[in-house]
Amino acid sequence: MLTIGLFYGSSLGNTEAVATKIQQGLAEVVEVVLHDIVESTPETFELYDFLIMGIPTWDFGELQSDYEDQWEMLEQVDFSGKVIALFGLGDQFGYADYFLDAMGALHQLVISQGGITVSEWPVSGYDFEASKALTEDGQHFVGLALDEDQQFELTDERIAGWLELIKEDFGLQTTDLAIG
Repeated sequence: MLTIGLFYGSSLGNTEAVATKIQQGLAEVVEVVLHDIVESTPETFELYDFLIMGIPTWDFGELQSDYEDQWEMLEQVDFSGKVIALFGLGDQFGYADYFLDAMGALHQLVISQGGITVSEWPVSGYDFEASKALTEDGQHFVGLALDEDQQFELTDERIAGWLELIKEDFGLQTTDLAIG
């Protein structure tokens, strides 16, 4: 049976809460194992062919502290052939010039090490000035974009829509998924 490794870093608990919602939303069709990035090693990533990675952006486009502490470890991970979906949290109004920049940095890292990223998310419905997490055409984010500061009421709906992309991109059985 397919098992997905879901890795996250979380200082205030928002990214961990989203990771748990994603895990619960996929529970009916696949096992998703949560991993705090701070406790992860290159060997942990080797256990999975399918990954979901969540990262919040801090302040002026900075990495969350756990990811910052583990960045050198991540540079040692061989992502070759792994299918990876990303999600990021940020504040599009307070930091409009840096919205989801950490997710953009993580995207660059995993693709430079052979990872295949999937489940891009449309930019419609967001109001920001700049982001390093945009696709080349600027029409999508490289993963799910969430703003728990300004648009928290849209989080569950956005997760549900993104899980449909995950199911398709990961080749999972099609069923109705619920967010708990």
